Amino acid sequence: MLSVTDNGPFRPCPSPFNMAAHVLARADQKGGKPALCVLGLKGAEIWSYDQLKSAILGTASGFLAAGLTPGDRVLMRLGNSVEFPIAYLGAIAVGLIPVPTSVQLTTAELNHLMPALAPAATLAGPGIALPDQTGQLITQDDLRRFHSLPPAPYQMGDPERPAYIVYTSGTSGRARGVVHAHRAVWARQMMWQGWYGLTEDDRLLHAGAFNWTYTLGTGLIDPLSIGATALIPQPGLEAGDLAQLMAQHEATIFAAAPGVYRRLLRQADDLHLPRLRHGLSAGEKLAQGIREEWQARSGTGVHEAYGMSECSTFISGSPDHPATPGTSGRAQPGRRIALLGPDAQPVPRGEEGEIAVSRDDPGLMLGYLDAPDETAARMRGEWFLTGDRARMDADGGLTYLGRNDDMMNAGGFRVSPLEVERAFADCPGLGDCAAAELAVKADTTVIALFYEAPAPLDPQTLALHAQARLAHYKTPRIFRHIDTLPRAANGKISRKTLRDMA
Repeated sequence: MLSVTDNGPFRPCPSPFNMAAHVLARADQKGGKPALCVLGLKGAEIWSYDQLKSAILGTASGFLAAGLTPGDRVLMRLGNSVEFPIAYLGAIAVGLIPVPTSVQLTTAELNHLMPALAPAATLAGPGIALPDQTGQLITQDDLRRFHSLPPAPYQMGDPERPAYIVYTSGTSGRARGVVHAHRAVWARQMMWQGWYGLTEDDRLLHAGAFNWTYTLGTGLIDPLSIGATALIPQPGLEAGDLAQLMAQHEATIFAAAPGVYRRLLRQADDLHLPRLRHGLSAGEKLAQGIREEWQARSGTGVHEAYGMSECSTFISGSPDHPATPGTSGRAQPGRRIALLGPDAQPVPRGEEGEIAVSRDDPGLMLGYLDAPDETAARMRGEWFLTGDRARMDADGGLTYLGRNDDMMNAGGFRVSPLEVERAFADCPGLGDCAAAELAVKADTTVIALFYEAPAPLDPQTLALHAQARLAHYKTPRIFRHIDTLPRAANGKISRKTLRDMA
């Protein structure tokens, strides 16, 4: 039997269509029901469906009044406040293309993105770095004033037209813009039962920030689309505080990256959560030890998912069909996936292959921004290649085996080693260097920088050099002096040898 799973096709997206209209389709019916709650230890900022829809469509009117027109790109440089999702959906409602970005990006990193992105406007939160090229500047205070404006009508249209852009690192070391269509939100319905077990009665608490695609999708878009309640913690809370918030606000589903589960288990004394039905995990592989400890202490399971910025999640376990132990789950209902060999043909089940998803998947990106050749390079016939490897068992369960390339994973973010290495090109006293992901515990990895130099350099000096040029999550946590970097016969640095040496 070949490593192909065909659970599709999913029902087609209607046309005309608007992503924001789809997300808010139940708002009038739900009325005063809490839609979004931003949680703190001393209280919560609660937005009903009525209030949220009014603010979103008022913000949409504000964008139009500012002279923005459908198709304009809007760079989002906002913190983890309610203005972020309101502005995101407000832009999409009137056909603008929002571009959410991590608040940790520096001006230098943002400037690299601007030639291709060319935003018509930038939404600017206080104290957050901006690129030199911003287009029209709209402040967070401006956005708050937009909330009370009369509602703008939805800009309906072809579900294939661009809706939003997110950035992901590539093997070239440059961040790549991933352009998604309005139809991408339609595909997310496959996750409701294929991963979450989500219903309109749920209260889903996501531990991430709004500007992370995992949070935007799982923590906000999906609960709103089905009529549930989204719970998002305020910035600055410790992982241990999440248990208190889950109990206090009666969360029924908890979503986080594996690192958050790890810290929560370490910091929280009490995980008695009587309303919690289960947890969700994505962003990187969940260690079996964390899964077992969470089960023992909370009494609930964790359902894991595999996905990527280009297609969100499409392989997972779920409450109805838990993953076989050791696997990441199966293809979700409506998905068609395969494991391909070097000839781009499906390999027999039980053999290792590259994970591929159908090019017809409604959640698949339109392409990389201004990079048609790079987009084409990821396509093979009817398949989109993920660059990750797995093995499929007889029941369709996939065991994740790692990446084709040397991409690193920092807290759920994919980071190119080339990008980290370039940040040290002008570091005084440092010669050649190489970045690699190192396991420091059985379930913990960090970014390390190996470097050649006449003598070891001060780690604090190297850390400060990195902090001025890289987002925090890209900054190496370990610096190791080495006489000579290991290289393969073709002259390329052998990162595997570095990992083995360490």
